[in-house]
Order: sequence, then C-alpha cells, then structure tokens
Amino acid sequence: MGTKLLDGNGLKRMLLGGQDGLRAQIEAINDLNVFPVPDGDTGTNMAKTIEGGISKILPLENKTVGQIMGEFSKGALFGARGNSGVILSQYFKGVALYLENKDVASPCDLAEAFISGTERAYHAVANPVEGTMLTVFREGAEYGRDKVECAEDVEALLEYIIDESKRSLNKTKEILPALIEAGVVDSGGMGYLCFLSGMYSGICGEEIKIDSTTEKQESVNYDLFTADSVLEFGYCTECLVRLQNAKGGISSFDKDAFTRELENKGCDSIVILTDGDVLKLHAHTMTPSDILTMCQRHGEFLNVKIENMSLQHSEKIENKKGPKKQYGIVTVATGDGFKALFSDLGADVVIDGGQTGNPPAKSFLSAFEALNCDNIIVLPNNKNIVLTATQASELWGKGNVTVIPTKTLCQGYSALTMFTEAIEDLDEQIAGMSGAIDMVASCEITEAIRDAHINGVEVKKGQTIGVLDGELVCALDNELEAIIETIKEVEDLSDREILTVFVGNGVTDDERIEAVTAIEEKFDHLSVEAVIGGQEVYRYLISVE
Repeated sequence: MGTKLLDGNGLKRMLLGGQDGLRAQIEAINDLNVFPVPDGDTGTNMAKTIEGGISKILPLENKTVGQIMGEFSKGALFGARGNSGVILSQYFKGVALYLENKDVASPCDLAEAFISGTERAYHAVANPVEGTMLTVFREGAEYGRDKVECAEDVEALLEYIIDESKRSLNKTKEILPALIEAGVVDSGGMGYLCFLSGMYSGICGEEIKIDSTTEKQESVNYDLFTADSVLEFGYCTECLVRLQNAKGGISSFDKDAFTRELENKGCDSIVILTDGDVLKLHAHTMTPSDILTMCQRHGEFLNVKIENMSLQHSEKIENKKGPKKQYGIVTVATGDGFKALFSDLGADVVIDGGQTGNPPAKSFLSAFEALNCDNIIVLPNNKNIVLTATQASELWGKGNVTVIPTKTLCQGYSALTMFTEAIEDLDEQIAGMSGAIDMVASCEITEAIRDAHINGVEVKKGQTIGVLDGELVCALDNELEAIIETIKEVEDLSDREILTVFVGNGVTDDERIEAVTAIEEKFDHLSVEAVIGGQEVYRYLISVE
C-alpha cells in the first residue's frame, strides 16, 4: 500500500534515499563536464550540499515534515558548494518554505512544494538559462502538478515527476549549444534526477546506507587549553530560549535593550534572532553565566552551547585578529605559490579551493568571522565559486561584504594588484579592482582527458588544449605550440604590455624556462614574468594585460 500522507519520518527516509541515489552516481555526474579537462565536480558539489542537510536531520525522530525539511534546508544552505550546490540549496529552501507549517504532506502538497522549490531556484540565479538543472526542476515539477489528481499516493507522484525529469534531462543536450556540441546531458540535471530516484527508493523501503551519510567531523584538541592556560578569548555562547508568558513573553522582550545590556557586560559578536516566541542568541563573552542569567529572566532554555574559543577548530584564526581596519580581503586559491602571492598582495584569508575543490559557504563565513574590519571584499577566482561566495555574503549579517566576481586566478591576481589600502571610499576601491578584471585576458593550458568537439575545435585525449577566457581555442600535440596559439587569440594583443606565466604543479624548471623563452621570442613587445603558482589541473595559467 502506498503512502497517502507523508510524515516527517517518511520524508527523512526519502531524503536519506536521495543522498544514496546521488552518491552512487557521483563519478558519472562529474564525467559529464563539457570541457575535456579534469574539472568535473558537479556531482561532488551536489553531494556535499546534501550532506550538509542530512547532518541536520540524521538525529531527528518523530518530527513534522515542516520541521524535517526546514532543518534539511538550513544544513544544505550552509553546506552548499559550487553553482550546482547553491542552486540546489535554494531549491530545497523553496520546498521547505511551502511545507514549513505542515505536519504531514499529501501528494498535492508535495507537488506544490516542488513548484515552490523551482521558483526559488530560478529567482536565485541572476540570468536563468534553460537546458540546465533549472529546466529539469521546472518541467518535472509542472508535470507532477498536472498529474497529481491521477496520483493515488506519494510513490505515484514521484514516478510521474521522475519520468518527466528523465525526458527533460535528455532534452538538455538539444537546448544548450555547449551540450549539443559535447553530446552530453546537463550534469546538474543528472544529479537532481539521481536524487529524485533515490528519494523514490527511500520511500519504497529500499536499504539506506546511513553509516556513510556525513563527513567525518573534525575533533577538538582539548590539550590546547592546559592547567596553566589563561582564558584570553572567552567563550562562544549560543542558546535557544522559549520566551515564557509567565515572565512577560514575547510582548515584553525588548531586543534593542537586551543587546545594549549584553554590550555593557563586554559581549561582542552579538546576534539576536526571534522566531515567534523563540529567541536565538549568539555572543562572545568572558562570563557566559551572565548571558544565561539574562536569558532566564525572559524564558527557559531549549538548548545551550558554550565553547572555549581556544578549542574551536573552526575559529582558531579568530585568535589572530589584529586591530580593526577598513578592509579585509578574502580570496580563494589553489597551489602554495598562489596562496603566498595573494597573501603578499594583501589578502587576509586565502581559502583553499579551486577548479576541482569548491569550498562551501561555511568556509567563507568562517573567514568573515576571522576578520576585524569595516568592509569585506571577496575574490572567488572561479566561475563555479562566485555563487557560493555570494550566498555566503547574504547569509552573513554582521557587516558589509562585497563579492567581486573574479572567475579565474588571473583575474583575482589582477584585482588584488589594484587594491590600495589608502583608498577610503569603498565604491572607488571596488571600481578599481573590478576594472582590472575587464583589462586582463586569462589563458589556461592543460591536457585533454577525453576526446571532444567543442567550439569548432576537434580534441583528442592527451593533446594540449588552450582555453581563453572560458572558450576553448586550440588542441595541439605540442604544448609550446598550444601556448603560443592561445596567446595569439588574445584580443588587442598588440596593445597589451604585460604577460605573467603562472607555472603549475608538475612543470619542471627546464619546461618552465623553455615556455617562457618561447613566449618572449614570439611576443617581444610584451614584458614577460614567470611566477610559480603551483596550481593543480592547469600546467600554465597566463595573464595578459
């Protein structure tokens, strides 16, 4: 007998099953990348995003569908990685918003929740493109709503949605030119279909591999605080409080007055949120007992967490905060050379990540927390990280964050060279750094990992390919020739003056010298500099300005 009304435990099984369905196909999804380079990480990003949601609901039992989906959505939001992960997390947020007040869900409720998720995902993207996972969301959800009267139970509704999603996914390779040329379907849409299929398996009672659902949590080293240590940085104190009517309730709680009292007691990093009669508080303090006493004047605790900040692995960098300054720069880089270079140019926090390792939103939030400044400037340096950084900036509620949408390490380098601490006007600072992006041409040289036909270029596995500002321009058997041909495609090359070669991991000294010499001989009007970047995936990254 099918599921007429889905409860919280059933939804949890569906989500766990969805994770299993996606995880089983991670490599297949990753392999759907259009370019023949090892940068396919859509499956990994979607899986990590879902793991963030699963980590929130795994310990929950006997909750409503609204509670389960709400917690899952929160976890996915903070765990989102890459464009696909961010879009997926916004889809889940839309589903959660529709179900938030429901104890159970009928097939009709689920159909409308999927529509809500689709609308949220479309709104999250500045310029929605059809032929992507968005199309698969929409067409599957719309078909489900059209067929819901024919669906006797949740299982039947999912069958309709899955069948239409399959048709929609197959059509993606007929919509987007890049997919048409590569002969593959959209990787994000494929990931979503795998998730849907897993949800169906979960509600049908198939075995779920719960043991491997979440990442291993990093442990705390309690030896960092010994019997001789001095409590220098205080405690991170968080609590959930139910405001009690016997103590005045929500009507008598003055958020501003409560904040001022905390500040007078020396607290900082104060965040106070109210949701109905529930108060959520976060603060840093030397005396958490003062905070608890204040809270108990208004209600009773639902949850309390107090952590010695010297032991918080995710906040160790907090201990290194210096005097407050006007600007703090957060950037993303891969390779020891690039990380050191960006730090030398003024980056306060360099997040490890790049082409095959997109950091989650929580990595940016931890970086923001580590800074002591009026304005945070973020340089993502990868097209698949821009949306994650933007989402993190929206989640951050303690100050001004500006994301400059750098899509390559070369763009990030140029933007950083334009940063000037002495410029006090934020708009002027951002304009100068953003303007540098438009002035630089980014060349990427690497080895093809499969045969392909892209942008009119025939590619054979093992050839050296050249990519200019995201477009494949050549595929040749000789690496030096590929480097020269890629640079030759740079627009207005004769008007440019500076060329910087960032040497990747695995390139020998002899190869580096040979490449630089060849560039200098061919383009003698350019000032050529070589920098050891140490980046993965790309043997050479070349900036031309």
